[in-house]
Amino acid sequence: MTIGERIKAVRDKAGISQVELADKIDVSKQTLYKYENNIITNIPSNKIEAIATITHVSPAFIMGWTDSTETNSMKNIFPIELKRFPMLGEIACGEPRYADEDRESYVLAGADIKADFCLRAKGDSMINARICDGDIVFIRKQDMVEDGEIAAVIVNNDNEATLKRLFYYRDQALLVLRPENPAYEEQRYSGEQLNEVHILGKAIAFQSDVK
Repeated sequence: MTIGERIKAVRDKAGISQVELADKIDVSKQTLYKYENNIITNIPSNKIEAIATITHVSPAFIMGWTDSTETNSMKNIFPIELKRFPMLGEIACGEPRYADEDRESYVLAGADIKADFCLRAKGDSMINARICDGDIVFIRKQDMVEDGEIAAVIVNNDNEATLKRLFYYRDQALLVLRPENPAYEEQRYSGEQLNEVHILGKAIAFQSDVK
């Protein structure tokens, strides 16, 4: 069997349509068709790995290096089902920065992440929360978060965004955005300034490269 034939075989066995698998691995249906029909034979390794993960087989099986579909025999390694999250631009971990919405960009991550979209962190103000420059932060949409939770917040009349721990003192009508780096000062908003603050949602996970 060719690589393309193996991809089609494992997709059929998993009961996944071409459209569904193409969406999960972030390619067009036409591209997946070309994979399966050996029109494209130089398939990127990350796509092979994604297909293997989704269909619960080993990348080696798809490549034809083994006849075994087993991913591994280690009890602490589990297959990951992938999902596409819309990337809505960058968010500042430092000084507030414009959150540019880009609905053409997506990030593939585990489907168990209960988020609505993600943003790429910029700066180092959240390093003590282990969120570093360049990390992908997954956000669940909600209008308010609990005190001490990390939120994605738009400030200054929807022109800038920042990622901080949020505290709201109701009796003082005071909202505090607190960094996780002592080199930065917390940001305070009260009175009419509160009208300039809009919470995008709660940060529930982040994705960081191994360095």
